[in-house]
Amino acid sequence: MNAVVVGVILMLGLSLFRVNVIVAMTLSALAAGLTAGLGLENTLNAFNDGLSGGAQIALSYAMLGAFAVAISKSGLTLILASKLLGLVNSKNKDSANYLSMLILVVIMGCAIASQNLVPVHIAFIPILIPPLIVIFNKLKMDRRAIACVLTFGLATSYMVLPYGFGGIYLYSILHKNLTDNGLEIVNTAVPYAMIIPALGMLVGLVIAVFISYRKPRMYQGEARADEQVNIKVEDQKKVLIGGVIAIICSLLAQNVSGSMILGGLVGVMMFAMFGLIKWDQSSDVFTKGVAMMAMIGFIMISAQGFASVMKETGDVASLVAACADVIGDSKPIAAAVILIVGLLITMGIGSSFSTVPIIATLFVPLSLEVGFSAMATVALVGTAGALGDAGSPASDSTLGPTSGLNTDGQHDHIWDSVVPTFIHFNIPLLIFGWIAAMVL
Repeated sequence: MNAVVVGVILMLGLSLFRVNVIVAMTLSALAAGLTAGLGLENTLNAFNDGLSGGAQIALSYAMLGAFAVAISKSGLTLILASKLLGLVNSKNKDSANYLSMLILVVIMGCAIASQNLVPVHIAFIPILIPPLIVIFNKLKMDRRAIACVLTFGLATSYMVLPYGFGGIYLYSILHKNLTDNGLEIVNTAVPYAMIIPALGMLVGLVIAVFISYRKPRMYQGEARADEQVNIKVEDQKKVLIGGVIAIICSLLAQNVSGSMILGGLVGVMMFAMFGLIKWDQSSDVFTKGVAMMAMIGFIMISAQGFASVMKETGDVASLVAACADVIGDSKPIAAAVILIVGLLITMGIGSSFSTVPIIATLFVPLSLEVGFSAMATVALVGTAGALGDAGSPASDSTLGPTSGLNTDGQHDHIWDSVVPTFIHFNIPLLIFGWIAAMVL
């Protein structure tokens, strides 16, 4: 059996049975390595080599966590939460649905901004969402819908908007790896090729919010509002002005340096300089930031180890080769196979950013041989990379929403984040990615 298929299916199966994601990935990596004949020692060596590659990712998340804690301590999220809580308390039955939609729009806007405007990635979620849990419960909002909204904002924005993380994915990763493997296309055309797949994400979001999770959902007890919601911010004008400047400086630092670590560090220091957090609290800010993002960081490190074993087996190439024998000269079959294989690989690795360099090497020559246009090849590889990002247990697009929505222990990572996002985003992505390959 193909080791990649074995590893991914085992990892997903263990996760569905509520085995800890880190444990599931470690066991699955060992199983994949042994299936490929690497032996226990070589498998462990490959896994350990991958772990070292995840250190930068973990430090980046820790620094972004510190930045998010600084934003929280300054009172920016408190101002938003307080205003929303006031609206909830004054609402009537007729305005409940309207207010629920408004909150979802605000959350989606924050998710998009975290990718393309304010470089905090998923670190804003465990800061913004917990104070709003009491509001979600009062409005009887289904948290699975909120998870889908967050994942939509986190994933779709980098697929089509070439700014911030979107610029990194579309230009620095997708376009670079496509051209390195023989595809001739200008970088500015890449975002346009991803519009049709992104429409699939939009369709999935509409289904999730207005059909699947539209009905009210009750949660046990009434989640306590974060204690900060009842605290008044003394100088809101200073907080707003200083916070905006700090966020802009953080964005500039990240864009100029290309480092999330430096961006987070600059943001924290600017909050301290404006007096929004005290200098003697800076150590506490970093400590809380690391603690907040620790689980996500360790999962991402484990995912790097898992990905390293998948590469070491050599079965990714053999999987594609086997698929090529089935494809022949049929474009419809080729597009479907490329997307399904991309789904398998990304579900295992958990990151579209890490998947594209792997699949571009394999799929670009295959796409050109079958006769796909340059735009269709971009759509196929870009969609194949993004597939699985939304529905993987090890993806930050699912880990982030869980970190905020499970603050009271009533939101399961697998069944309330992973499964809903897989159904509503990966399936439409498969369909619309296939359509893009046929029409472009």
